[in-house]
Amino acid sequence: MKKYRIGIDVGGTNIKAALVDTEGKIVYSATTPTRAEMGFEAGINNIKQAIKDLMQETKETPQTIEAIGFGLPGQINYKEGLVINLPNIPGWVNVPLAQIIEDEFKIKTKLDNDVRCAALGELNFGAGKDSQNLICITVGTGIGSGIVLNGKLVRGCANVAGEIGHIKMNLTGGPLCGCGDYGCLEAYASGPAIVSMAREYISGGKSAKYKEMAPDGVITPYIVAQSALQGDAVSIQIFKQIGKIIGVGLSSVINLLNPEKIIIGGGVADAGEILLEPIRQTILDRAMPIQAQSVEVVNAQLANTAGVIGASLLINS
Repeated sequence: MKKYRIGIDVGGTNIKAALVDTEGKIVYSATTPTRAEMGFEAGINNIKQAIKDLMQETKETPQTIEAIGFGLPGQINYKEGLVINLPNIPGWVNVPLAQIIEDEFKIKTKLDNDVRCAALGELNFGAGKDSQNLICITVGTGIGSGIVLNGKLVRGCANVAGEIGHIKMNLTGGPLCGCGDYGCLEAYASGPAIVSMAREYISGGKSAKYKEMAPDGVITPYIVAQSALQGDAVSIQIFKQIGKIIGVGLSSVINLLNPEKIIIGGGVADAGEILLEPIRQTILDRAMPIQAQSVEVVNAQLANTAGVIGASLLINS
């Protein structure tokens, strides 16, 4: 009897559920609204229903499902199966989600941070395949990372390792970060920082294509990326600056961990080489020579499937 796993990626807007085989192929997938505003109890009921619907659609049973894995956007205690806190989904504080799901479905369940799940997916079936030491970072609303050393996912003593977005870039001060501190990498180079930079250029009198592309004047990182890909000089300059900042932050991590690969994902990475090239050049300029020359900076390969594929692998991680 062929065994499958269920991978679930919980976001602030949608819950993605997928049936994944042991070779990382998605057999079936579906998306349902998270409805975060309704609180964690309604969220758990939505998750349960998503699993039930998936099993009904695929005609799978607890006997054919080896495990269920969750990737969630916040602090997760992997060992205890506990959601410590999800900053962007209200009410999710110290929720024993693994136990709740195991009690409901009688299937072994594991949880982890969504970026660590993405790193696991890329390590096994994406851009990190055949690598032993890598850092997978996602650049979106925030900047997160999953770290793999000697083939193993790094979680840390409290299961919260990988907060690369909160590397300090300024000795004193700097922009306020969502974590409450100042001068974090995330505050300088995430999606909101791109939007802020784009608005500053316009207010300074620059003409930029993204201004014309923005519906109702609402600028997003995606629009700035599309503008850059269409050759807009201001947009390209923004991504060069963002790439340089990310490169400086990564240089410290590269000096410390000496990875063979840096995998860049998340919505901001849609800019492709316009973002990656300044990251690479800054690493060459700022990291120590041996470490800088040993690392390859590449785009993520699994895109929006990395989370569910990685979550399905948690049972063996």
